[in-house]
Amino acid sequence: MKHKVLTSIAHNVADSLASGMGFMIGVYEMDIFAEAARSPQGFIEVNLLTGATEGGRPSRSLAKAISLYADALPGVCEKQGVSISDYDKLIARYSGRWPHHTVVIEVRDRNGKTSTDTYVGAPLARPKVLDPLGRIRRLKSA
Repeated sequence: MKHKVLTSIAHNVADSLASGMGFMIGVYEMDIFAEAARSPQGFIEVNLLTGATEGGRPSRSLAKAISLYADALPGVCEKQGVSISDYDKLIARYSGRWPHHTVVIEVRDRNGKTSTDTYVGAPLARPKVLDPLGRIRRLKSA
């Protein structure tokens, strides 16, 4: 099990949920960012292993979609040659109004290695910043 494979899977699943189309779970329309923005907390945090949420309360249809993503995750892992048990933690936190959608993904593998990556926009991409020489660079992960 490679940690990079686990983070890649996490990004793909979180991006599918962020896209609002849900092709991974069948055509399923949703807008997690709008629901997060309308909530008093301003975010919805999704445990992609269990389908549980924190922060804003998702609508019934979004909660169902999140549950379907959690159900689909073991199959996605299997296709990539890893096991769902290789994850100890897989959290995606959705926030922001368009065009400032942000998703922070935290992955901890069963060996305790943790990574936290921030993505913006739709589709999810790493934020870009100017370096001291004025060149555009992707922001490094934490």
